[in-house]
Amino acid sequence: MADEKRYFRQVLKESRAALPKAQVAARSERIQTRVCDLPCFREATTVVLYAAKDDEVATDLIFTSTRAAGRRVLYPRVIPETHQLSLVSLHDKLELRPGAYGVREPSGTEIVPSSELGRALICVPGVVFDYAGHRLGHGGGYYDRLLAGVGAQVVTAGLAFSFQVLDRIPQAPEDRQINFIVTESTLHVVGPAPRPLLMGLDQGGEPTCS
Repeated sequence: MADEKRYFRQVLKESRAALPKAQVAARSERIQTRVCDLPCFREATTVVLYAAKDDEVATDLIFTSTRAAGRRVLYPRVIPETHQLSLVSLHDKLELRPGAYGVREPSGTEIVPSSELGRALICVPGVVFDYAGHRLGHGGGYYDRLLAGVGAQVVTAGLAFSFQVLDRIPQAPEDRQINFIVTESTLHVVGPAPRPLLMGLDQGGEPTCS
C-alpha cells in the first residue's frame, strides 16, 4: 500500500505542478467562491484554513470573507515533538510565519483544542482525493490525527482541483474521511454528513438552498 500511495502522490503532484500559475489562481478563486456559498460555511462560527504552499488551492478569499463576517479563523501549526497539529487563532495574514515543511504557520498564542471547535468548517488540503472522501496528503498523517479528535458539529471540506479527484485511492484504517470535496467545477458530498450543516447540498452540484 505504501508504494501505491507514493505513486499516486508523485503523479498528482506532477500534474498540479504543471498547471500554469494563472490557472491555479483562477481555479482557486472559483473553489473559494463555492466554499463561501455553502450553507455549512455560512453557519459555521469557526473556520479552519491552511496557508497554501506552491500550487495548492489558495484560501485567502475564504479568510477575508470569514474575518469580514466577524467569525473566528484558525490555522494549523505543527507540533514537532508529537507530530500533531495545533489550531491557532489568526486575525491578520501578517501573523503567518515560515514554519515546518516550508508551510506558513500562525505565530499567535491563542490555541483552540480540536475537540472544542463547536460548529466549525475545516478546509483540508490534499494531493489526491477520491469519491468516497478519502485523501492523501504528503504522508505525515497530521490531518488524520487532527480530524480524529474533532466533535460531531464539525464539517470537513477537501479543496482540490478537479483532476485531483479519482475513483479510488488506497486507504489505511487510520485514514479519515472528509464530508465533501469542493473543486472548481463541482461539489462532491461524500462522507457522513453531520446535522443540518450540509442541508441543501446536492451531490455533484451546487447548493440548492440558502
